[in-house]
Amino acid sequence: MHILVLGSGKTGKLVAELAAERNHTVCILAGAENPNAKALTAAFLKDFDVAIDFTTPQAAIANMRACLSHGTRMVVGTTGWYDHLPELSALAQKHNTPLLYATNFSIGMQLMLKLAREMTSALKDSGYSLSISETHHVSKLDAPSGTALTLRDAVVGVIDGHPPSSNNLVPITSHRTGDVEGIHSLIATGAYDRLILTHESNSRRPFAEGAVRAAEWLATHSGVHDIQHVLSEL
Repeated sequence: MHILVLGSGKTGKLVAELAAERNHTVCILAGAENPNAKALTAAFLKDFDVAIDFTTPQAAIANMRACLSHGTRMVVGTTGWYDHLPELSALAQKHNTPLLYATNFSIGMQLMLKLAREMTSALKDSGYSLSISETHHVSKLDAPSGTALTLRDAVVGVIDGHPPSSNNLVPITSHRTGDVEGIHSLIATGAYDRLILTHESNSRRPFAEGAVRAAEWLATHSGVHDIQHVLSEL
């Protein structure tokens, strides 16, 4: 495939490197080259099979509006833009352009989400209070992280039986320090003990590899997808 990587930060560069290792042709477009998605014209995008976005929340919104309008498939690993998800999902459907997004492309993190649901289900009537702690590098723009919000949604969905209407039941504490790639913990505190379920990442590689595999999957699928719904197919 011919892949356009939007964003030249550490993750974007690693995505490009891994895509090339998997025999894809890759072009990286840095933010400075693409202010407000101005470089994403129909003429520019026509040669790409899919675009992978690891930029910033505002840049991702503009990039999606441009790519989806011009019919370019998108895999989005940027977080912090989900308030615009209904609008952008509708745009993808209007133009029949496939879109796949995730707060975290790591298979390990997706497994943690599954375990978090099981842990919550087992403890929800046992008097335990639940909380979430997340730690990232100092340059991460959104807090709480998108992954922490996804984790909270998963937990609250089990507690309430539906998606997050009572997020205040599960508080999130965010920390920004050093160059930490990402640590997410679900903490269950009881009267006499405490359980902690933690996923700790020490490399961006799982995120980057997951994004490339998602792009490969999206090349032959239509519609709008959250990676949680298609992980078993990747």
